[in-house]
Amino acid sequence: MSAPNIQTEARLWLAQRVSAMVLAVCIAVHLGTIVYAVRGGLSAAEIIGRVAGSEAWFAFYSVFVIAVTVHAPIGLRAILNEMTKLPKTRVDLLCFLAAVLLAYLGLKVAWRFYMLGGA
Repeated sequence: MSAPNIQTEARLWLAQRVSAMVLAVCIAVHLGTIVYAVRGGLSAAEIIGRVAGSEAWFAFYSVFVIAVTVHAPIGLRAILNEMTKLPKTRVDLLCFLAAVLLAYLGLKVAWRFYMLGGA
């Protein structure tokens, strides 16, 4: 493996570890919020009323989506490289496309949910 490849792999390794740390926090907040809402007896309409239109929740879920967009394709890349005979360039392209799709769909959902609040 050449020096640029080692640097790329090291950067991807670091990006996946950092995104995992962000995801751990996001998942804890997300699940904690769900437990709070369910135990509080909130309906779906009440939850939307509290969360939709909130810039803080939009920012939170945008960070969540970006962390998933970084983390998942790197893991998928490792799996595809180990489990298939696809050329590395093809694997990288597929994982890049997966990242673009995750970012697009995730941010679209976050934005549309934010817009439910009439912002």
